[in-house]
Amino acid sequence: MSKQTQNRIRELRKQSRLSQQALADQIGVFRNTISNWETGYSQISLENAKKVAEYFGVTIDYLLGSESDQT
Repeated sequence: MSKQTQNRIRELRKQSRLSQQALADQIGVFRNTISNWETGYSQISLENAKKVAEYFGVTIDYLLGSESDQT
């Protein structure tokens, strides 16, 4: 996963004032999964990228770093 994707997940979560646990609960994954995405330890699946993007109201392209505009 690109560093930009890691940073965007963390940035969106922090802007929303969510803990890793709160985001995990909202999208149906474990807290350590969120941590692994943010540190680059594991890749985010397309299915989970869709969930995260939908939750934060951004495009998947933005989340994955292929566009700079959130919408």
